[in-house]
Amino acid sequence: MTTEEGMTEYVKRDAEDNGYYLIPDRDMLEDLIDGLVTNQKRYGYPSCPCRPASGVKTYDSDIICPCEYRDIDVEEYGMCYCGLFVSKEVKEDPSKLTSIPERRPSEIIDAAADADKSNDKTEKVEKGGSPPVWRCTVCGYLASRDTPPPICPICKAKAERFEKFEFG
Repeated sequence: MTTEEGMTEYVKRDAEDNGYYLIPDRDMLEDLIDGLVTNQKRYGYPSCPCRPASGVKTYDSDIICPCEYRDIDVEEYGMCYCGLFVSKEVKEDPSKLTSIPERRPSEIIDAAADADKSNDKTEKVEKGGSPPVWRCTVCGYLASRDTPPPICPICKAKAERFEKFEFG
């Protein structure tokens, strides 16, 4: 996925598999693909091109494309935060493309910003330890992060349906 063609195929396939469409504006699509490829090369994962990434995968796991907020954003606004994934309605009427509010919790944004300030990102994560693991009480999905996901990517349960998971 380090080429624009590879990234385009990746997001196109993901859109088709999940009932979405890619943004109909070709110039914007190319810019978003370019941002994903740049972030893939820079960080080793395709973080959302419209959000600042820390370069520490643990902190950025919620914004790796497709991000954890995509489904709920498309459901509510007809598009994801950056506009890469859109609903059929927005695809057919691009005038419905609009800016939408950021769902990413400020605690995660702040933690990612703090991690980004560190010169040795790997050392910072190791010193800080691993984030807790959250388990969806509906389907059992596990997520290792500081806060539970806002919505379960498997069963779509809300954050309050997650509990801290203890190993052993």
